[in-house]
Amino acid sequence: MVTNGSKAGVSAAPPHELTVWKFAEARAPELESLHSILADRLDNNFQSQKNKRRRTTGHDDRVAKRKFKRRKAGVGDMCKTDSERKDESKVSRRVRRNIELKKNPPCGFGTSGDGTKRLRTHVWHAKRFTMTKLWGFHVPLGLNGRGKGSRALLKKLKNGVLVHDASYYGCVQLEGPEDALLLVLSSVLVPPPSTCCEGISHDILAGHISGTAMLHDSGKPGFSPIAPVTFMWRPQQRFSTNTEGFNIDSFHIIQNINDGTASQLWVWIHAAACEEAYAALLSACERQTGITGPVNCISREGQLEKLELIGSKVFELMQKTLLPTSCSENSYHQKKCVADRDDDHGLSEETSILENGNQIPSSAVISLVVKDPRTLTKKGNVIIPEGKPLGLLSYEHCETKEQSFSSLPKHEAECVFNYGDLWDANKGVSPPVEESILCMEKHQQRKEFICLGSKSSVSQNAIVDGKYSRVCPVMLLKNENHEDSVTRWSIILPLSWVKAFWITLMSNGAHAIGLRERQWVACEIGLPYFPLDFPDCNAYSHFMAVEAIAFNHKATLRPHSKMPLQVPIPPPWDCVRFNFEERLSKAGNSHSGDSQAELCSQGDKIDNCHGVSFDGIIARTSSMLSDFLNNSGNHLLLFPKLRDQKSRLYEFMKDKEFLEKNAVISEPKHGNTRCYLRVLLRACKEGVFEQGAVVCAPLVTDIMLWKSRSESDEQQLQIPQSLLKSYFMQSPSGKWELQIPEDLALREFYRWPIGFITTGFVRGSKKATAGAVCEASLLSKLRVEQWKALPVRQRRKETYVLVRNMRSTAYRLALATIVLEQEEEDITFL
Repeated sequence: MVTNGSKAGVSAAPPHELTVWKFAEARAPELESLHSILADRLDNNFQSQKNKRRRTTGHDDRVAKRKFKRRKAGVGDMCKTDSERKDESKVSRRVRRNIELKKNPPCGFGTSGDGTKRLRTHVWHAKRFTMTKLWGFHVPLGLNGRGKGSRALLKKLKNGVLVHDASYYGCVQLEGPEDALLLVLSSVLVPPPSTCCEGISHDILAGHISGTAMLHDSGKPGFSPIAPVTFMWRPQQRFSTNTEGFNIDSFHIIQNINDGTASQLWVWIHAAACEEAYAALLSACERQTGITGPVNCISREGQLEKLELIGSKVFELMQKTLLPTSCSENSYHQKKCVADRDDDHGLSEETSILENGNQIPSSAVISLVVKDPRTLTKKGNVIIPEGKPLGLLSYEHCETKEQSFSSLPKHEAECVFNYGDLWDANKGVSPPVEESILCMEKHQQRKEFICLGSKSSVSQNAIVDGKYSRVCPVMLLKNENHEDSVTRWSIILPLSWVKAFWITLMSNGAHAIGLRERQWVACEIGLPYFPLDFPDCNAYSHFMAVEAIAFNHKATLRPHSKMPLQVPIPPPWDCVRFNFEERLSKAGNSHSGDSQAELCSQGDKIDNCHGVSFDGIIARTSSMLSDFLNNSGNHLLLFPKLRDQKSRLYEFMKDKEFLEKNAVISEPKHGNTRCYLRVLLRACKEGVFEQGAVVCAPLVTDIMLWKSRSESDEQQLQIPQSLLKSYFMQSPSGKWELQIPEDLALREFYRWPIGFITTGFVRGSKKATAGAVCEASLLSKLRVEQWKALPVRQRRKETYVLVRNMRSTAYRLALATIVLEQEEEDITFL
């Protein structure tokens, strides 16, 4: 320890500045001796050898000198016109693009030359992902490569965290009286919020939880569906964040702040249907305005960002990156939290929200104000203090205390209390502190640690003028999950803060995914994926049209001998309608063998069916399926799972005499709207089901043959190779036609289609399942035939179906599980 001679025991701190020239003068003799030694060895030739020079142009400064001369000449030349000066000062596209992408405006997306929008994380994704143009955005399709890697992705899903930038989602804000907003939602949403149970409906209206539903266009006949949406109300009543327990009771009222003002509502919509959905909501609001009063419909596109976190370690990642600075309460409760807080219990109440994440109910909405995640150290939620420097040994290992509101600057405390959540963020949210300022602060802190230099005032000046902020309002949305599904959270934050959170999430172990990997995750969890699993929406038709164009373009690049078999994209759903009408015409024939024989005998009279757009409805709630059963006489063997009624599936399945009592199971009347159901398919023994594969109705003999066949037996049901290319034929108009074979020998291998697979298997999954959409009455007909043919002990709640990939000749036996018989609603999507 260095001591002062005049005052014994008093340590002298090292100087704040070091003068280099004094150091050089003191070491001058040593430097001269070293220079003389090197000069003798090199014979006074200090020029580098040509064979050891790096073959670069870094030493050539002629380009820089030329630019300097042009710039100097441009300043002195005052006689040139404005256009000439503009041409001379034009910089390269690379420089202009880098400057544009580095900007961080408070709102709005950057656009390319053709008007396609770029995400704020576009540069990060473009370096690592395959980018594609969809829905007006440059979106990441997937990791670079051949589209594989699903097995590694499933491991990360099980043991890590996956993050997806969903900035392309659109947000529409509705404002008006609460009764008027409920009427608007009831006219366009299925199911409407009013049909929920009293407790859930109260929590949704109070803003405690969010809701999901299908958005329909009420102005068109038939209420055509548009897209699944997630909606949430602005909280009128806050909830407590007590650490004693975080359950649904914690969402009860603390203080009613409803002062009779207009309510606000957010509706989150996928970019594939954002314009159509906004037009439907605007039309519904205009119709309601003329009845009850003004209802405003405002688009919040380009203001809010949505990040999706999926995986088993989501809570650990959120605890590392999200550090709350205030309670999510009203101003009175916030001030009470500040008054009761001491240095020892800094943020115990706020951090309890993330610590007790497993106890948070599904669809919960939590509003927080968090600190800039870039200021957190890598060793946990520790912020380097701006006060006195720590000792050399205790700087890395001591536990620093968090800053309270009293230690925050005045402008930051006002920021916390002014917009405690994102609902007021439309008035303007300050962007985060620039990276260069943070780097300057960290550099200054290191200098202060070793007692060099003085404290810089750059960051303080940048913050005092209100341009930047160190706190950010966020909204945490726990997506609805089932018992066996993985944890899924969504983080909603201002668009200008995306880069700050994204880089921090990546640094803490999150794995980014694109659209392809997101579809794999949805299939693994068993959730529908928009728009592939929604063939009744216009977004599905547009997406499949783009897929067809891309596939045809890729096929034309191959030689004619190696071109793949052309298959219908999208699948010809009209073929299912044709099968439905044939079933109705032969409703009296209950035996499957007779039906097949009659099909063969009448094959010459059957016209080819054309593949057109999806015709029918998809029942995504138990109430919709119940209405369909009531309209068809309620004699179909379909058992929707209702809230107040137990499913009678097992009761009928174990009954020995009910099929004899009701020998004839009636079919829906001819001309009724066809109803489709989403089913999950699982292969019985072998097979990989691809997207677009056709789901067919098996005969009872096919099932018996499959169940009796041993694993070593290679005999299997398949169509001839000659029939594969003519199974679906494309007409000159572009429509696909289902061809019925004229040869009676070939008709024995033909099976009627009842649906198509919308989401194929995920390779590497231990519970490989595929999602399909099948016709409801045909599924009921198959269940009747199979229950009659099988003994009571061998009856299953699943239905046996046959699946054939479009480019394969083999039929694979699979078990189809109807989703609405397992869950009350099938509107939760990914």
